[in-house]
Amino acid sequence: MRPRSLQTALARGAKGKCPQCGKGGMFDGFLGISHTCSHCGQELHHHRADDAPPYVVMFIVGHVVVALMLWWEQTAPPPLWLHGAVFLPLTVVLCLALLRPVKGALVGYQWANRMHGFAPQGAGAP
Repeated sequence: MRPRSLQTALARGAKGKCPQCGKGGMFDGFLGISHTCSHCGQELHHHRADDAPPYVVMFIVGHVVVALMLWWEQTAPPPLWLHGAVFLPLTVVLCLALLRPVKGALVGYQWANRMHGFAPQGAGAP
């Protein structure tokens, strides 16, 4: 069984491309995964990303936003309304911007590790 590159699959998935060929699109809509790749025919419906992408995005965005808030508070304390006016929209924008690449990367991770039906039938994990 040919090994699958984890790094390549993660990068292709984060770009929204098929983890196998890197040419066909992975998404059908904003977060829906296509049943199959339009270019190579790789079945993508096996993925089990489920709740993992939002948790990963919350982890990343939380660390970035809280670090920025603390830095700003320590250097030049702004009024509370300014914190809300800056960091609430920033949090929403970062979450929406990262959700799709993180979901694609997680599907690429599953494909590279032959998880959840991405292995050929009758074959075990590598």
